[in-house]
Amino acid sequence: MLRPLIAGLFAAGLVFAVGVPGSIAQDNKAKKKERIAIAEPKDAAKDPDFTIQGEYEGTILGKEEKIGVQVIAKGEGKFDLKVYTGGLPGAGWDGKPPLAGIAAREGKELRLDPTTTDGKSRLGIINEGTQGRMIFTYSYNKVDAALSKIERKSKTLGEKPPEGAVVLFGEPDDIKKWNGAKIVELSDGKFMGVGETSKEKFGAFKAHIEFRLPWMPNSTGQQRGNSGVYIQDRYECQVLDSFGLKGENNECGGIYTQHKPLVNMCLPPMVWQTYDIEFTPAEFGADGKKTKNGRATIYHNGVKIHDNVEFPKECPGGQKEAATPGPFQLQNHGDPVVYRNIWVVPVK
Repeated sequence: MLRPLIAGLFAAGLVFAVGVPGSIAQDNKAKKKERIAIAEPKDAAKDPDFTIQGEYEGTILGKEEKIGVQVIAKGEGKFDLKVYTGGLPGAGWDGKPPLAGIAAREGKELRLDPTTTDGKSRLGIINEGTQGRMIFTYSYNKVDAALSKIERKSKTLGEKPPEGAVVLFGEPDDIKKWNGAKIVELSDGKFMGVGETSKEKFGAFKAHIEFRLPWMPNSTGQQRGNSGVYIQDRYECQVLDSFGLKGENNECGGIYTQHKPLVNMCLPPMVWQTYDIEFTPAEFGADGKKTKNGRATIYHNGVKIHDNVEFPKECPGGQKEAATPGPFQLQNHGDPVVYRNIWVVPVK
């Protein structure tokens, strides 16, 4: 019942690209947007779009049916919306393709249908409700929905290294464990930047990595918070601001060019996220020929996104497969992604 109700909302005018001032059709002809790339939380918070973007959760009133909405900032007051039946990805979503819409900010509010159908009612509004929380409400054809903005956190966020773990980055002084890496000092801490490899090399292991994507609302695709975690400097688990996207092999959580994640668990930019990786390296015979592919099970923000997938070969940009251990590489694409709490448990 929930999906037809939501579909009615969108069919009634929630998607309004054609014939609306400031629409996507007109934006395509507009001048290229200025690149914004912010890692500092205090600076990101100054953008009024930052307050609105994110995840919302609630129910269709009177139906007790859960609904989740992702509001994705596209720059200059424009937003994409994804509506998930059953709840947000990894938190109840029934797996059906989400319904999509667009919206525009008017002052401090997000109007989901600024054209209106009768000149009086609004299909949807996001604004600041009680206790400073962002509230998402819409109403159409006697169907009402109420959602509140939430900030999800990975259940493994801040997980401490167990006994026997190799800590690659836990405090600023650990930067010496990397080749040429640099500290990024922000208002909420000192973190590691992108672009270098660990000095220590690993075979089989279990690893924990935390990363935060920058605020880049004017950018899209591979130009939006791009980095990557290279396992053994050979196989890349993509890091990218893919919040609200489909979840492909070149998006966050994807094994680049090889495997797309089971579910796109990318959280909004400027939220700390986690990868927990269980890796078994490839095996080689005495003649140097590969006898078994390497494989990995990966959890993104505590949700399994790869289940013992195999690597048929190294990923683009990675070192050639070999029987030798390899380091971690945190790929640098020029975007200010930051990392913290990186530790590895070698497995014999």
